[in-house]
Parts: sequence; structure tokens; C-alpha cells
Amino acid sequence: MTTTAELKADLAVANRILVSKGVLDAFGHVSARDTEDPSRFLLARNLAPGDVEAGDVIVYDADGQSSDPRPGYLERYIHSEIYRSRPDVGAVIHSHAPDVLPFAVGSVPLRAVTHMAAFLDGDAPVFEIRDVAGDASDLLIRDQSLGSALAHVLGDSTVALMRGHGSVVVAPTLPHVVQRAVYLAVNARVQLQALATGPVTALSPGECAAARVANDGQVARAWNVWRGEVAERTRP
Repeated sequence: MTTTAELKADLAVANRILVSKGVLDAFGHVSARDTEDPSRFLLARNLAPGDVEAGDVIVYDADGQSSDPRPGYLERYIHSEIYRSRPDVGAVIHSHAPDVLPFAVGSVPLRAVTHMAAFLDGDAPVFEIRDVAGDASDLLIRDQSLGSALAHVLGDSTVALMRGHGSVVVAPTLPHVVQRAVYLAVNARVQLQALATGPVTALSPGECAAARVANDGQVARAWNVWRGEVAERTRP
């Protein structure tokens, strides 16, 4: 079992990978359920993702609270409420990836059009914050009630889009959610490019099921390659 200390180190790596792949920039965040105590989760303090080190990771309880005095991310309730509603989820990413955003504001649903995005089985649901916060919010998930509403829209899906804001991606493990977030952005970019040429053919439910099994067996392969890439870039 991965220890809490090891998971903190992996979270720092995950942040650097996601920045290198253009999923995160100065904003966004990635968390992991604490393997030593599944009622808790780990998330960096309020810091740009590319600057996160293991020592910057804070342990939060199920309500998104911590005794750590350092300021945390305002939107930590995205994470706390998804973990509360989804016992199967071990890691969560919230990003504003520009390749994905068009599908959070347009009328065309985001669907799996490449085999590496087979975790997108059907249309990605869209969270409309106006339904719960009215039409004058800042679109941020500032409290548990908004986090709970987002988790409800996510339901049993692996991805939920947030209108005018970004997206959330979930998976059983940290390496797994990183892979999904990277290929979600790739899939969105391919779908946008294909839409310019005409109708787009999405994967069938059967293709998604088969490809998902194949992809899930290769999570360590992607994680190890990307971890090595960011390690090379951060060597003195």
C-alpha cells in the first residue's frame, strides 16, 4: 500500500506532469484519497501547480477542513464532495484545460472519439452553476453545497464539464486520473478538429468498454514515462 508520505511525493509529480501536458497552468489542482485513512484526502496548499512539492501537500478531512494553518485552495470542496459521494474514486483533477473548455460552453457534447478516451462512455455531463447559485456567481465551487451539486451532476461518470469554468476528472488512482486528464484534452482537441471537417464518428459503447480495459492495463506505462520526463526537467 502506498503510504501517505509516498502519496504526497506522487502528488507533487502529478502536478508537474499535468503542467507539462498543458492540463494545468497557474491554476487548477489534483488530489488523492489518503490510502492510510480513506476518510481523508491530500491536496496542495494554495499554490501554482508547477511549484508544488511534497511538503506543500495538506491533509484534509471529509468536509474539506484541515488543522494546517497554511491557506488552501478555495475550491477544495470539489474534491471533498466527490470523495464523499464516490467511494470508488481515489483521485480527482479540476482543470481549466483550454482544449476541453469549448465543450463546456457549446452545444456539441464531448464524447470519446479516440480510443485513449474510452473512459468517456457517452456524453460528458455539464454542470450549470446557475441552477444552484443563480446568474451572478463567480462560477467557483466555494462551499460544500456547490461541491455536492457538482458531484451530483458527475454521478457515476468519469468526467463532468463545468459551464464557463472547466472540468473535473476522476479515477481510482492518482496515475490513472493523470492519464485520463491528459487524454481527455487530446480527445477534445481531436474532436474539435474533426468537427471542422463535418460529422464526427464517436466510439460505440462496445468499443469504449473494450478499449477502456486495454487502456486501464497500461496506466503504469504512461505514469512512468511522464514521471521520468518531469524528473529530467527539474534536475539541477
